[in-house]
Amino acid sequence: MLPSLTIEKYHYMHKILVMGAGRSAISLIDYLIDNAEKESWSITVADANKQAAESMVAGRGKVSIVETDATSESARRAVIEETDLVISMLPAFLHVKVAHNCLELKKNLITPSYISDEMKEMASDVESAGLSFMNELGVDPGIDHMSAMRLLDTTRDAGNEITCFESFTGGLVAPESDNNPWNYKFTWNPRNVVLAGQGGAVKFKHNGRFKYIPYQRLFRRTEIIEIPKYGRFEGYANRDSLKYRELYDLMEVPTIYRGTLRRTGFCRAWNVFVQMGMTDDSYIMEGSDQMTHREFTNSFLAFNPDDSVELKLMHYMKLDQDSEITDKLKWLGIFDDTPIGLEKASTPAQILQKILEKKWTLSEGDKDMIVMWHKLKFKAPGATEEREVHSSMVVIGDVQPRTAMAKTVGLPVGIAAKLLLNGTISRKGVYAPMYKDIYEPILEELEKNDIKFEERELSPQEKKIV
Repeated sequence: MLPSLTIEKYHYMHKILVMGAGRSAISLIDYLIDNAEKESWSITVADANKQAAESMVAGRGKVSIVETDATSESARRAVIEETDLVISMLPAFLHVKVAHNCLELKKNLITPSYISDEMKEMASDVESAGLSFMNELGVDPGIDHMSAMRLLDTTRDAGNEITCFESFTGGLVAPESDNNPWNYKFTWNPRNVVLAGQGGAVKFKHNGRFKYIPYQRLFRRTEIIEIPKYGRFEGYANRDSLKYRELYDLMEVPTIYRGTLRRTGFCRAWNVFVQMGMTDDSYIMEGSDQMTHREFTNSFLAFNPDDSVELKLMHYMKLDQDSEITDKLKWLGIFDDTPIGLEKASTPAQILQKILEKKWTLSEGDKDMIVMWHKLKFKAPGATEEREVHSSMVVIGDVQPRTAMAKTVGLPVGIAAKLLLNGTISRKGVYAPMYKDIYEPILEELEKNDIKFEERELSPQEKKIV
């Protein structure tokens, strides 16, 4: 008699490739490792710095680490060919190169970045190939889209007429680590902070009229926002709010405005750098590699042998000696005889960034904070009075590298990967998470990870105060 055979059910193991192991990837990798056994995943992390990638996953389960130059066509193809799903956490300019490889090799792709024009041009080919290229799945863009669409769709589905939508996001220092007069530290790319608002007039829509703010006025046109339990913030406008009219189906809505959050007082002080010309990135300052902070500041001020640099700046910017703005500037050290420390001559923006990094870099043990806030006004069917709803999210990070920024960028990407691989998300083509079948399950799981929004409708008395 032949021995009986036991046939075990075969489970296909999905192969996930994470390209790029920078600061934003650690929470994503944590999530993938935590779910790998249950979901039958094998995980590979490819990065140019193998040692840094290994330190990110040390003691966290079996993950393959591959040293890869993502700028090399052959290197990209070699790692992409061996996987089922590619998650690109690389710099945004590399996403399209990865996308072309994924299309050719028939692999699905997820990125946290904005959909570029080059990526849009691939949409029909991606859909024809039966592939999913999911983008804009970080925090901003990402959680901002998903939370906004849930709020807007719920309001519209009830038959209401939307009259105003505003949305603000900020990466800030957590209250327990806030120990400087600017109430700010770098939690993400410092260069983006220094160059914020440049590149043309800021555009938005207010009460049915199109509005424009030139860069030199941007940081004096701010909105004060109160978030329960966390106090007052100020928001300045992002570059182009108008593109969200079509994206969020708000073409006929009288007011749409998107912006960035800072603590109150930041923008007025930052405006000094804008007016002085210190944020200009269009030319090289001769001899700046030999300059001190004080010499850099003096480069933008009129010659006067009798007045100090401090007095000249205060006179030029009409600042009182005992003003909070003056205190902020002195604290940053822009009047100090400290060498800037750049190896070659640089632009004003690059020099300012170098000076700021000395004071605004998160210290060991510091925590960061992500704040997001939406304001929605609408009229119920047959009503004449507007109702107003505020929706806010605050996430406090753990100590580095598991920051709030890393968590809010990485977790939505990881959740989307799971939903794509298990078939919950089946949409094909190139797209962002604007659809209910995508944002609902992602937001639901984010809430289980303490990334959630609190909504409240303002009373008539509160609306009058606002």
